[in-house]
Amino acid sequence: MWRIVNGSRARRPLLVASAVLGAAVLAGGAGLGSYAVTGQVHHAKPAARTTYAPSVPSALAGATASPAAAASSNGAAAAASGVSRALADLVTAPGLGGRLAGQVTDVATGTTLYTRSAGTAVAPASTAKLLTAAAILSVHRPLDTFVTRVVAGPGKAVTIIGGGDPTLSGAAAGKSGYYRGAARISDLAAALHAAGVHPTRIYVDDGLFAGPGVSPHWAADDVPSTYASPITALMVDGGRAHPTDGELTTTPDIAAGEALAAALGTSSLPVSRGSAPKGARLLASVRSAPVSTLVTEMLQLSDNVIAEVLGRQVALATSRPASFTGAAAAIRTVLRGLGIDPGAGMVDASGLAAGDRLSAHTLADLVRLIAGPEHPELHDIVAALPVAGWSGTLADRYLSGSARAGAGVVRAKTGTLTGVSSLAGLVHDKSGRLLAFAFLAAGVASTPAADAALDDLAARLARCGCG
Repeated sequence: MWRIVNGSRARRPLLVASAVLGAAVLAGGAGLGSYAVTGQVHHAKPAARTTYAPSVPSALAGATASPAAAASSNGAAAAASGVSRALADLVTAPGLGGRLAGQVTDVATGTTLYTRSAGTAVAPASTAKLLTAAAILSVHRPLDTFVTRVVAGPGKAVTIIGGGDPTLSGAAAGKSGYYRGAARISDLAAALHAAGVHPTRIYVDDGLFAGPGVSPHWAADDVPSTYASPITALMVDGGRAHPTDGELTTTPDIAAGEALAAALGTSSLPVSRGSAPKGARLLASVRSAPVSTLVTEMLQLSDNVIAEVLGRQVALATSRPASFTGAAAAIRTVLRGLGIDPGAGMVDASGLAAGDRLSAHTLADLVRLIAGPEHPELHDIVAALPVAGWSGTLADRYLSGSARAGAGVVRAKTGTLTGVSSLAGLVHDKSGRLLAFAFLAAGVASTPAADAALDDLAARLARCGCG
């Protein structure tokens, strides 16, 4: 049976955890300032997620204090030979499946310190979401939002028009939705009540997006599942019919219309697809959480639905069809404008497709760009990355053995498909130098073993003097 791991498919028990990082500082040679990462617990069978703020353990000292040597470019640059020696006994670990691609880069200088099959395009799994994050923050400001509208007609009906907000919540007023800070269907209903609008039917308008809702490159059992639904411009709670549902629905747009009917107190109202009348009168609207928040949710929880919707928003911002094909093309174009060429191997925006291909060279260069001084608009991505042993998809990793050296120090995006494990992110070495890394393992027999081996690699970089 397929299970969701890090937002993708893998044969292993379901465990995606997320916690809260209160205040983390990553001020490296790139000149980054303070940043805060906040997340929430994401249970295997999602209930309403709760926010909590545990005390910061001593193991996270590296995440809450800026290494003095990292505040500038002082200190000897880590030598490539030193990094190679440090990683030599780990890159051939049996858990990595014998096909590891990797690259390590000095963020401050851009110097490549280590490569292993780095130019070979392999399946990136959910580390591909870093491309989507960089693209959306290149075409939208962090505080930009997406609008869901309700308009009058036709007749005595109302039409709810999807604006491409994947986190819009159908939760009842006063109840928790699936995502923090989400816009609410209940607010739309309250506005309709206040205006004296009592519709006899609800139409749902998905016209903002184009093409099929399900990628032809996804596996047959991906939809419906706990990690993927059809991608529509109108949905609630990331494609769930109800915020507490484990499995996503096959009709997320209809579920959104039904949520509006329930919020109006008339659950029996008929709901169907339709287009809003031209020039229809606006009755109510709500705005999504900011783009930066959507990016954080996507990366912390490795959320495929958010990734695919944000990919379509990149397409719209670059005047392309908001489809799987249009999103992939738009992301490629935007990244090339940043000096990163991902090639033509990506067919979706989430990394869910087993046929996606990306090189470790591209990923490491992108991570370096995200953390570097050239594009401060991308720094929100650094803040959004899971922290080892503490938040998001890394909350349950780096807790024992030699990998503990990376707890609170490694910030990285995970990726898992059956037979594929990947990790791409940032870490300070012992001298305080900031390193960007990407490791992609293919042909792995055991996901837990591969994850542990990848964690050892990143933790070894944290312990490395390498000068």
